[in-house]
Amino acid sequence: MYEALLNEAQHQGVDVHEKSMSSRIKGLYADGVVWINCRISRASKKTCILAEELGHHHTSAGNIMDLTDIRNRKQELRAREWAYRRLVPLEKIVEAYHEGVGSRHELAEYLGVTEEFLQAALKRYREKYGTYAVVDKHIVYFDPLAVAEMF
Repeated sequence: MYEALLNEAQHQGVDVHEKSMSSRIKGLYADGVVWINCRISRASKKTCILAEELGHHHTSAGNIMDLTDIRNRKQELRAREWAYRRLVPLEKIVEAYHEGVGSRHELAEYLGVTEEFLQAALKRYREKYGTYAVVDKHIVYFDPLAVAEMF
């Protein structure tokens, strides 16, 4: 998935570079360039970080580093939501169900994301949709995570 996002970024004119940064900084986006902390070795973690930074490319404007400003926090949330929709779309959860994926751990692996990212995405979906969402002829329940087919 990381390679797919790199290709997507390239097609959108976004340069992606891995660079040694402070351990508290995982990634940054500014002016069409994404920096990923090269100290991060797990591909799934780098995928989640790159997706969020691409979310900033698509949804953010200006310097939003000061998260005490509510406008910046809203932009941060929009970028994360973009990343959640890109990496954990509800349709993929249904697809995983049909592939026999049974646990959150397996689902995170199936999607190529970290379990923390998956959990955050599910939490956000629950905030947005309530306890479930209807996807085609399926119901995706967020907590506990389950998929049911409608007949």
